[in-house]
Amino acid sequence: MSVYTLGIWLVRPGREDDFVKAWKDIAERTHKEHPGGHGLLMRDRDVPNRFISTGPWASLEQVEQWRSSATYTEGIASMRDIVEHFEPHTLDEAATIG
Repeated sequence: MSVYTLGIWLVRPGREDDFVKAWKDIAERTHKEHPGGHGLLMRDRDVPNRFISTGPWASLEQVEQWRSSATYTEGIASMRDIVEHFEPHTLDEAATIG
């Protein structure tokens, strides 16, 4: 079973395009430096400055290595003026259908 990361982002109003660009930059760097997964960024239709990011990882160790890397720490730090609130989660797969 895979491990998933999930991020809930509340972006400062008017900074949504800046956030998407910054998130893509971090995701591309992560993909190059921590291969094996992919990321998905979704935008809430009802709350347009709320975004959800998610992606699968092969192991918890990979997630821990990524979260302690400069890719992650510098990336999150670079978005401090864009993001009002960030809530990271690590999830285990509980069930799959289909």
